[in-house]
Amino acid sequence: MTSSTTSAPLLLSGNPGSPYTRKMVALLRYRRISYRLVNSSTGIPGLPQAKPPLLPTFYLPAADGSLQAVTDSTPLIRRFESEFAGRSVIPLDPALAFIDALLEDFGDEWLTKAMFHYRWSYAADIAKARHVLSAQGMPMQDDVQFEKIATYIADRQIPRLRYVGSNPVTAPVIEAGYLRVLKVLEDHFKRHPFVLGKRPGSGDFGLYGQLTQLAHFDPTPMALTVQHAPRVLGWVGLMEDLSGIEPNDADWLDASALPEGVHTLLCEVGRLYVPVMLANARALTAGETEVHAVVDGQPWVQQAFPYQGKCLSWLRRDYQALDANARATVDRALAGTGCEALFAAP
Repeated sequence: MTSSTTSAPLLLSGNPGSPYTRKMVALLRYRRISYRLVNSSTGIPGLPQAKPPLLPTFYLPAADGSLQAVTDSTPLIRRFESEFAGRSVIPLDPALAFIDALLEDFGDEWLTKAMFHYRWSYAADIAKARHVLSAQGMPMQDDVQFEKIATYIADRQIPRLRYVGSNPVTAPVIEAGYLRVLKVLEDHFKRHPFVLGKRPGSGDFGLYGQLTQLAHFDPTPMALTVQHAPRVLGWVGLMEDLSGIEPNDADWLDASALPEGVHTLLCEVGRLYVPVMLANARALTAGETEVHAVVDGQPWVQQAFPYQGKCLSWLRRDYQALDANARATVDRALAGTGCEALFAAP
């Protein structure tokens, strides 16, 4: 008899240089779901390969009981919500849960642009990343092999800047946006321990994953974080293991009375991410390979990205699924932020 029931410990492969691995490991720790983490460079013989081979990769039961490789962190978080009880990262209020999902998407799909940009655009960041990632993948190497793998990593990753939209035209927008997001979070954390209250939501983990690299690893954005947002630097360290906190349902913010910090963060989502999402959707619909937009008053150009088209369709699906009261609450929260353009009638 076969079963598709997921049981702990969960088996996954990943790497500390991957923000999505860090996101999911921190989430598992907070939810007290036991897991086994295998270095992705080592691999797990006999198990299926992810397509594409993204990080992290969970090996979970399919409907027929066989193991399948599953990689997408956002639906994984929702799957684990239904399969493991307690310590939820999805707010009870559907309106607040939707806002949380939007912030998670912003972390996963916009803040990663800053992470990739800084890591592979600046000489000091490239030098650190290529060598540390080489050591994390295969620590036992002679010097020749070590340098060969480090060069391979950089040569593979730097050309991929086009996928996240990092180029000489967009660099000023990415960097100014990162600094503003840091300052918004720094001010918000003066009054609230997490983005949506006194307990972490999925959006916290989406932001945290990228900030493990931006604030704690890559030299250029790390220096900016130290200078402008020491609370954010400390918050990232605390987020790594939240297994000791005891959340309760009253810890969530009221979606109908969100504090200024959340509103300002949503304004950054509308200012930075929304124009790219909409332009990307238009390009995909037209069959174009290049995205052109205006972001924060500056030109933006990048390669069209089908996955972010899926992200937008999922957000729109979830918005339409809200009941009338929840949708009205979301509309009021998003009014004037620029995010409302994502859900306007065509």
